[in-house]
Amino acid sequence: MSRLRGQPPGRAGLMWLRHRLGLAHRAASRLDQKLQILRTEQAAFGLLLERSGRAWTEAIGEAEEWLLRAALLGGQEGLRPPDGQPPAEVSITWTNALGTTYPSRGSCTTPTPDPRTATVSPAALVEATAAYRRALEAAVEQAVVSAASRAIDAEVTMTRQRLRGVQDRWVPRLEGALAELRLSLDETELAEHVRLRWSADRERVAR
Repeated sequence: MSRLRGQPPGRAGLMWLRHRLGLAHRAASRLDQKLQILRTEQAAFGLLLERSGRAWTEAIGEAEEWLLRAALLGGQEGLRPPDGQPPAEVSITWTNALGTTYPSRGSCTTPTPDPRTATVSPAALVEATAAYRRALEAAVEQAVVSAASRAIDAEVTMTRQRLRGVQDRWVPRLEGALAELRLSLDETELAEHVRLRWSADRERVAR
């Protein structure tokens, strides 16, 4: 009979295998619970991804329409940002849940025009600027949700693989080893019982 690594011989091995089997069943139960929670999160992020994608598409479409109007009314020169204007800044907040780290929120800060260099802009350009700010915010939200969704998807895959490993390999291996050891111990005890009976019978005959 082959023993698992670390498995002691005899009845000590029986207790060892029962303990390991109990641990394996508890691990499978916890992994299954985690997988169910992750799948719920996965479905929720799937819906958020669709919504944020639509919001970004609509926002960038609106911004491009206003940009075209501004270009037609004020020319290409009026679309250039003032010299020295800083770029927009994006900050991401991260969270950790169920062993998975993913972005939970994003925010963006757009530069405020310097009143000393500000010029009177046509209404279309003002609307285009505001529309592009909204589009940027929508893009950040879509990027955050997309990254979070990918992280959850990866954790679902890994958790499912771990659960299958426990259920399909580790538990059956422990159960097989336990059944094999029980059979071996039963056979050993039966053989010992038969040997003792034979010995007792021989002693009675000798008397």
